[in-house]
Amino acid sequence: MVKFEDLKKLKRFNEIAAVLAKYGFDEIIDRFELNGSVLLQKINPIKEDLGVFERIRLSIEELGPTFIKFGQIMSLRPDLLPGKLLHELEKLQDNVPAVDFNEIEKEIIACIGGPLNKHFSQFHIEPVAAASLSQVHVGVLLSNGDKVAVKVQRPGVEENVHSDLDLLKSIASFIDQQFDDLKCYDFPGLVETIRYTLLRELDFNNEVSNMSIARAHLENRKVYIPKVYEEYCSKTLLVMEYYEGKRFTEILSCSDDDRKKVAQNGLYAATKQILEDGFFHADPHPGNLLIGDGMQLCFIDWGMTGRLTEQERLSLIELLGSIVDKDVGKLTDSFLRICRKQERADGERDIERALAELLDRYHSIPIYKMNIGDFLFGILTLLRDHRLSLPIEYSIMIKALITADGTARIAYPKLNVVDEIKGQVEAISRKRYSPENIWKSVNRSFARFIAFKRDLPEKFVKIIEKIESDDIGVTFKLDKLERIINTLENASNRLTIGIVTGSIIIGSSMIITTGVKPFLFGFPALGVVGYLISVVLGLWIVVTIIRNRKY
Repeated sequence: MVKFEDLKKLKRFNEIAAVLAKYGFDEIIDRFELNGSVLLQKINPIKEDLGVFERIRLSIEELGPTFIKFGQIMSLRPDLLPGKLLHELEKLQDNVPAVDFNEIEKEIIACIGGPLNKHFSQFHIEPVAAASLSQVHVGVLLSNGDKVAVKVQRPGVEENVHSDLDLLKSIASFIDQQFDDLKCYDFPGLVETIRYTLLRELDFNNEVSNMSIARAHLENRKVYIPKVYEEYCSKTLLVMEYYEGKRFTEILSCSDDDRKKVAQNGLYAATKQILEDGFFHADPHPGNLLIGDGMQLCFIDWGMTGRLTEQERLSLIELLGSIVDKDVGKLTDSFLRICRKQERADGERDIERALAELLDRYHSIPIYKMNIGDFLFGILTLLRDHRLSLPIEYSIMIKALITADGTARIAYPKLNVVDEIKGQVEAISRKRYSPENIWKSVNRSFARFIAFKRDLPEKFVKIIEKIESDDIGVTFKLDKLERIINTLENASNRLTIGIVTGSIIIGSSMIITTGVKPFLFGFPALGVVGYLISVVLGLWIVVTIIRNRKY
């Protein structure tokens, strides 16, 4: 990793600092203590009257591909960021000028091992889409005449992303150290999450795998996932079926029945992926959807996905059920079970009271008017305010549900989202308690018991061996024991000083009665000094007791 002191010498770091200065983030620049800070101060800031979140979004857009992806991925974390900032991050667009076709052609040839005309009967030079990490061209396969979409990674983009991620890591560590009020956001941890997600998205083999898994879960013609031609795919090239369909925004002029069907299909697909399959598209916004014949819905761009285990899905079903049933007790239990407490998190009673207040606001709303997306967003905001955090998969999943809810409402605002979800939740719950699933659960538990019983003697022998070889020990930790020990020590010290003081007084009195010389103020000096010492020690004990309020 690049050290922060070295970053100050890098051209890219100076570019970042200049953009921050341009959009008015002077305090951050000052904390960086740049050698060229005087020059940066001469940069004319933007004159427009923009809010801080707007300036953050514009800064990210100007910083380029890695930072745009950073912002887009962070827009999936409503558990960490405030709503207004999320709204701005969702506006991030990575539409950029297309790469010259000569460079793209070299990349494709390197991947497929031969000239384009060896594999394609037609290949459109102009891309149908161009983004920060890749661009998409349309072609026709020579082998079977299938029309395909060819997604090609931009040359050199991976090297640039790695470089920017190293910069982000160093900057995040520096900010975490310099700004105490921002520590709760754990910027270094966020950058590591972004690194993992972004590098996976750069490897198109992961997207190939994601699309294959999604296709395996298809059960009807309401939803479609394009076919992938794996023989042509590689880390930087993805060849898939070209889907002839409309953009999502084009259906707004369709009839109410058609738009309602699209909304129902989209919401059904999203909730099925999350609740039943455990594998879901992480960002089902309108730009990632195409509409085919019969209002069939096609999900594209499977670079970012989420996964939930069976237990996580069951917890989520309970959570959604408590929202639909407006059961605050179940809702509180569900969230406290899956949340992690951050440092200085509020107590459980405060959290339960806040959740109850949030749910109460929806008691007066007819169920068909209840906005699940707004409610989930409200819960995530509440968790953030009370310093709770969700595991990342839950956060991505809830954001996917919020996006699916919003997309469905764009298509058909009158859709009863709660009723649509309620039916699926009840159906999945019934399936959970079907005789077949219960029998599977019993078998699984029995198998675990047998495995435990089989391994128990061996584990017991290992414990005995460790005890005999002194490799194992037991540590007891008693809360507040240290405080008790300190109190006893203080008490014994005061008692000792009290005894010593009394002894000095008695000894001094005996000396004074003897008349031993020399004299001080007409009395034996040794006795007078003893009295003075005892007075000082006595006053010190009294002052200490009063100051500590131990009386």
